[in-house]
Amino acid sequence: MHKISTAQTQQVLALLDSGTSGAKISQELGLGLGTISRICSQHCSMLAKSSGGRPAKLSSANIDYARRIIRMGKVDNAVQMAKALQDVTNQSISAQTVRRQLKSKGMRPVVKRKRPLLKPHHRRARMEFAERHLEWTIEDWKRVIWSDETKINRLGSDGRKYVWKDVGEGLSDRVVEGTVKFGGGNLMMWGCMGWDGVGYATKIDGRMDGELYMAILEDELQQTLEFYDKSVDDIIFQQDNDPKHTSKKAQKWFKDHDFTVLKWPAQSPDLSPIEHLWNYLKRRLEEFEEPASSVGELWDRVQKLWEEIPKEECQKLIESMPRRLAAVIKAKGGYTKY
Repeated sequence: MHKISTAQTQQVLALLDSGTSGAKISQELGLGLGTISRICSQHCSMLAKSSGGRPAKLSSANIDYARRIIRMGKVDNAVQMAKALQDVTNQSISAQTVRRQLKSKGMRPVVKRKRPLLKPHHRRARMEFAERHLEWTIEDWKRVIWSDETKINRLGSDGRKYVWKDVGEGLSDRVVEGTVKFGGGNLMMWGCMGWDGVGYATKIDGRMDGELYMAILEDELQQTLEFYDKSVDDIIFQQDNDPKHTSKKAQKWFKDHDFTVLKWPAQSPDLSPIEHLWNYLKRRLEEFEEPASSVGELWDRVQKLWEEIPKEECQKLIESMPRRLAAVIKAKGGYTKY
């Protein structure tokens, strides 16, 4: 084995210290890679070793930039992110590279949730509502009768359904959600709830307009108050800002019957606990092994399940009101988890 001089050793150490690769040093000094490796082992045992492979296309700064503009809402997906990074780095970057790097930093792709569009004036109104009612106690919220309409499909929800499957498992009845033309039919219903439980519900036949809405107020709402032995002085009525709810005819009806109506911020289903009661009802409907054979049978099921909803379920949802208000304030009037 040829012994190298002290001067050559110092040259090798200086080049290693500057980050020069062993192959480059070998080429410059005419020394074997084994010799350079031995010098490195003897004198630079703490020197960081290369992990091998291609150098990463994206630096830590590039990845931090990617995460920052994602959080700012400037890009949504890996394809858009790859294009943005190409403009910054002046090199070709694939969407798969972006996905891999973002996942390594703990980010995961998710399906965008559909929520009502919140414009600045909606956010302001939501903030004002939350701040105005932040001091309300559960006793205050117990007075509210919550109302709403919902659509129920005969063949399940409009949303995505998830199922576990093995790797390589093919399509089968278990992993496929069958569809039919025109959706298989659905129904619209109106219902209400309060601290004492659910109120009377009704199936909406045809188009819901101001006249039909007033008929529901006269019948189902009044029957609910009578059933729970309450007067209009005992309750505060909640409804959203649908035009049929805020029409002049509806406003006159409330005034003529001395109802106090909760001033409700537009685009705020997340503030209304009855929205989650609909979810509870629809989950119960999905427990049937076979779908309803007709919309009539679907309504029979809905009525039965609606009457079986325990008052504790309503109370649990109403008790969430302080948390809902706090979430709106924290989001500065924006979207919440509810």
